[in-house]
Amino acid sequence: MAFKINPDECVGCGVCKENCPVECIKMEGDKCFINADECVECGTCAANCPASAIKAE
Repeated sequence: MAFKINPDECVGCGVCKENCPVECIKMEGDKCFINADECVECGTCAANCPASAIKAE
């Protein structure tokens, strides 16, 4: 189960990036993106996203 950030919902706050235990989330411009190859699918990003922009797919 991969996690994905919806760029239309991401507010670019960086909370997901700050809380990611494997540092697989990067900022590109004013949005965050998950590197799927590095993600361990723990769900910490989705649990901490204040905009609810991260979903499991």
